[in-house]
Amino acid sequence: MGNFQNITSSDGFVFPAYVAQPVGTAKAAIVVLQEIFGVNSHIQAVTDAYAAQGYLAIAPSTFHRVKKGVNLGYTAEDVDAGKALKAAAEAIPAQIMQDVQATVDFAAVQLPKGQKIGITGYCWGGMLTWRAASLVNGISAAAPYYGAGMTVGAELARQPRCPVMVHFGDQDTSIPMDTVQAFTAAQPAVDVQIYAANHGFNCDQRGAYDAASAKLALARNLSFFTINLIAA
Repeated sequence: MGNFQNITSSDGFVFPAYVAQPVGTAKAAIVVLQEIFGVNSHIQAVTDAYAAQGYLAIAPSTFHRVKKGVNLGYTAEDVDAGKALKAAAEAIPAQIMQDVQATVDFAAVQLPKGQKIGITGYCWGGMLTWRAASLVNGISAAAPYYGAGMTVGAELARQPRCPVMVHFGDQDTSIPMDTVQAFTAAQPAVDVQIYAANHGFNCDQRGAYDAASAKLALARNLSFFTINLIAA
């Protein structure tokens, strides 16, 4: 089990992050970026699971600038609240990336010298993970899950500075498959994985949860991080 610790961004803003420590010395670090529901019990469980694999795992509260203490469930009302918070946060994208950068910097201080940092995220956190791959210093691998918006517009043209593996569901109406195909064509260096699943398939608290797809995606993520953070 982890605990919340405060991290200070470059502009002095202080925000909480859920930090899970591995048993023994960390072999690398993973930053876990939240869905639109905050650093809730699911994101904490995901973070704990990466720590159990030997990683220092950190989930920053990327909504903290627009609302403190966000911890939503998955009802229709929660979805509406999360979408409103996402819209507010998307109005200050530079500050949100500052907080992601601060989280990466925080992780770097905790690690033995020379160890690497990866990043993964879900839903809105998947979008932020994709952005971070091109904008945040110190990331050695990025693995977004179903980041709505990352397959269209300006996001399509980003140039990641580290290896990227992306997970999409072919039944996800928020990320149409024709845009995934456009993304794949525009980003030939990105490893695009597609599952017979819906948006949110990784979350075992959502109706869209697909155990087989979640298990396979996690296995691929762990292999991807091993190759790029530990073996590299």
